[in-house]
Amino acid sequence: MEDLLKGRLGGDSGFDIRCAIDGDHIVGRAGGKLHGQDIDLEITEKGVQGTVGDAPVSIQLDAGELKGNVGKEKLTLRGVDRVTGFFGEPIVGWNVSAQQTGTQLYGRLGSTVLGREFQLELGSAPGWVGALVAVVAFYALEPRASAAR
Repeated sequence: MEDLLKGRLGGDSGFDIRCAIDGDHIVGRAGGKLHGQDIDLEITEKGVQGTVGDAPVSIQLDAGELKGNVGKEKLTLRGVDRVTGFFGEPIVGWNVSAQQTGTQLYGRLGSTVLGREFQLELGSAPGWVGALVAVVAFYALEPRASAAR
């Protein structure tokens, strides 16, 4: 059965996120038709594999944490319905925090001043899936997130 994960990254001046979830496969788009990137992820027994645009996504489950890369940027996420983590390098990176309330996920990437808020309807997906999709969308659409590319 197909389910939808949809919402916004960056508020009114930000970007739409819309993905279909079919079993363990997440396919969709961050941004619009002209300025956007396709998202194609698969949840496996060992983590998450896939692409955002033409950048690889490779994340492994390691001692209760998801660790890996979105493109060339490092990612660590922990938690299920209350998700925390870090994206990028220690000097130029973004804190990740998100809280699931029912089927809604509210979160923030980065600091209070330079960060981006996100809000997603999860459908039946757990909060960590929404947080991961938000990070992938941030990488795809935010120039500061992919400066090392």
